[in-house]
Amino acid sequence: MAKLHIRKLGDEALRKVCRPVDNITPRTLTLLDDMLETMRAANGCGLAAPQVGILRRIAVVEVEEGQVYELINPKIIAFSGEQEAEEGCLSIPNQWGITHRPMNVTVRATDRHGNTVEYTASGLLARAFCHEIDHLDGKLFIDIAKMEE
Repeated sequence: MAKLHIRKLGDEALRKVCRPVDNITPRTLTLLDDMLETMRAANGCGLAAPQVGILRRIAVVEVEEGQVYELINPKIIAFSGEQEAEEGCLSIPNQWGITHRPMNVTVRATDRHGNTVEYTASGLLARAFCHEIDHLDGKLFIDIAKMEE
């Protein structure tokens, strides 16, 4: 595994809409592993492929240690409720803002084995899923946040 370079605000890759993954290849699996290592090394709870310069619909999330979600072509298929909380991003260091996100989400994705999976989440995990999926559409949390001074 290898730590990857996390792109920072201003890098055009962060504003691109990512392409779907058509085939899961050994390169896809290596990317998932490298993204997880990179996210953990940066003390993050999520990382999307465009944050490391790869314009594919791939993200990893880990809000509880050891509970890793690898998301290939993720889509939010249901959401409810609302939460307001502070949010940050590895690509925008030292900046925080208050965002409104759904309290509960259900995400459908493909896992590393090519299986369709669904995860229903609430609270921080729901927020992390939304944040990472936004990255895949070229959206950053600062687009919707009330920024703190």
